[in-house]
Amino acid sequence: MTDPQYTTLPQWPNAYPASGASATLKSLNEDFIVTELPLQLPSGAGEHIWLDIEKNGANTAFVAQQLAAAAGVQEWDVGYAGLKDRNAITRQWFSIYLPKGETPDLTQLQHPEFKVLSQSRHVKKLRPGDLQGNRFRIVLRDVTGDPEALKALEANLKAISLQGAPNYFGAQRFGFESGNVEQGRAMLAREIRVRNPKKKGIYLSAVRSFVFNEVLALRIQQGLWGKTLPGDVMDEAGRPTGPLWGRGRVSTTDQAQALENGVAERHATLCDGMEHAGLDQDRRALVASPVDMSWEWPQADQLVLTFSLPAGNYATSVLNEILRTTEPDRHTENEPAAAE
Repeated sequence: MTDPQYTTLPQWPNAYPASGASATLKSLNEDFIVTELPLQLPSGAGEHIWLDIEKNGANTAFVAQQLAAAAGVQEWDVGYAGLKDRNAITRQWFSIYLPKGETPDLTQLQHPEFKVLSQSRHVKKLRPGDLQGNRFRIVLRDVTGDPEALKALEANLKAISLQGAPNYFGAQRFGFESGNVEQGRAMLAREIRVRNPKKKGIYLSAVRSFVFNEVLALRIQQGLWGKTLPGDVMDEAGRPTGPLWGRGRVSTTDQAQALENGVAERHATLCDGMEHAGLDQDRRALVASPVDMSWEWPQADQLVLTFSLPAGNYATSVLNEILRTTEPDRHTENEPAAAE
């Protein structure tokens, strides 16, 4: 069996009935506010400076570059826990390795797209994944739909607040027009050679995320949303998980293993390639569980949502279960995000 080309993403199914409502997302940066929930706060002493930063219209990598230049260090001396959306207002922590000399006051740094709210020293560098999760405040504008559509929208909101949403990796994980998946396939099939380690990592991440989404989609298609299969591996909350593909056998058994292996056979080039690329098998929750979810209608055509998600979960995957959203037409280079 040969793999297909991955030039377009499939329409992965929703867990809940389509409401028929629609809205505009990210009309303004302040319509998408993300606050990082850190694992820990700086202790006040150590070889690293930790910075609490609010950015508006800048991506995370750009801010890291600016911090490195301001502190007179290399980019690899700057750490952060997760990538955050450019078209948003986001608050997150950065770290800079500065073991010697005077501590620069980076709160005085002036930039139109970000500001340093506070700084303190700590004993360790911030690394990807060093966060509990993210808190979101999302404004959806121009909400349209007939009374039945709006009623269905409310029903989906209530269902998601109780039962969660499919934990799909968001579209930005796969790059502009899903190009990262096809590039990853070509790389793993040895049709192209990727020398840049960062690009290689992005392509592997996109391919791995694609296979996970395929497993989740198949379970939904088979009517298994909200259900467990014999042989499932459960997370700490007691909910089933899906595979992040890599070396070794999947840890599921019975029917769950058969389903996952069936997806792997359909995407053999991707899965075999990930194993040979040195990735190890891992698991990810199939359900994204918003915490402290609430919503209000400040205007008849405006819906404001607030909720928190664990690290690595996508707010857009929650939104996709509520209504159809469109964004202003802008093309910026997508980046794989731990959360938006």
